[in-house]
Amino acid sequence: MLRILLLSTLAALALAEPRYLEDLAIEERVVGGEVAKPNSWPWQISLQFLSALDYFHTCGGTLIRPGWVLTAAHCVDIPRNWRVILGDHDITKHEGHEQSLTVSRVYIHPNWNTDSVSSGYDIALLQLSTDATLNSYVQLATLPPAGQVLPHNNECYITGWGRTQTGGSTSSQLKQALLPVVDHNTCSRSDWWGSIVKDTMICSGGGEVSGCQGDSGGPLNCLVNGKYVVHGVTSFVSAAGCNTNKKPTVFTRVSAYNSWINAIIGN
Repeated sequence: MLRILLLSTLAALALAEPRYLEDLAIEERVVGGEVAKPNSWPWQISLQFLSALDYFHTCGGTLIRPGWVLTAAHCVDIPRNWRVILGDHDITKHEGHEQSLTVSRVYIHPNWNTDSVSSGYDIALLQLSTDATLNSYVQLATLPPAGQVLPHNNECYITGWGRTQTGGSTSSQLKQALLPVVDHNTCSRSDWWGSIVKDTMICSGGGEVSGCQGDSGGPLNCLVNGKYVVHGVTSFVSAAGCNTNKKPTVFTRVSAYNSWINAIIGN
């Protein structure tokens, strides 16, 4: 199920219409990139919902505490029976390292507006029913300090399950794609995303590789001082196509929400 959000201020600019990345189909994810080394992103989770007697992948997410997952608000703003799968690589196979944990409570940012992607606040926390067991396959992500903004072209990777190109073949294995940061001054130009992108968002990519349906909520893993830090939560792309030129994948900037995250987990 795709949701297409049209912003009234950009009704005449079809290429600028944002599209969320979640999809109930299992086959549409990262455009371009390559298959990741198994369990090389051990904080990546698969968010799944129960339908009839089976669970289906719909979004990604990031394990930030043993009992907490960070994801996108638009992934979970419809009540469902949720679970997360940790330590997975091929989501169609049982490989022996997976942990399946149900979600006991969903916290959506109170300013999230389901009708306006440009408002931001596309962020949510999932409290797990039990803590994850940390090991070489399941580890916690590192989050950035409050307010940190990465420079233009900083190395970052999006991770998720799926396509090598829009409409192309699919993969059940976790993929990764290099998406360098596009600074806010560039991304907010009229021929890029314009006023849709806020300074609480991160743009990355803008060329042949991008996020796509099913990647929503997953991490933007950015190299900072020799270590990968989760700076973004995958949010939206252009309705014209996942890898539209000058329409980078847009992420919620994690460092803009440290206080909210800490307040929820602290409670």
